[in-house]
Amino acid sequence: MSCKDATRLMSQSLDTELSLPKRFALRLHLAICTSCRHFRAQMSFIRHACRHFSGRDDEARGEQQRDGI
Repeated sequence: MSCKDATRLMSQSLDTELSLPKRFALRLHLAICTSCRHFRAQMSFIRHACRHFSGRDDEARGEQQRDGI
């Protein structure tokens, strides 16, 4: 899997649940690619910040606990 494919899947996973093969391939890629792990962390930070500042802070806290942040 390329980094381009991985970032596309990370973005897609925000809207819909990925199939098991796609989740597995993405996890495998993230295990070996530092750049994509940083990208995922940045996406997560931005998502949580937007929810915090939009007044949906409780929802953001729940996701942080789920994501292990």
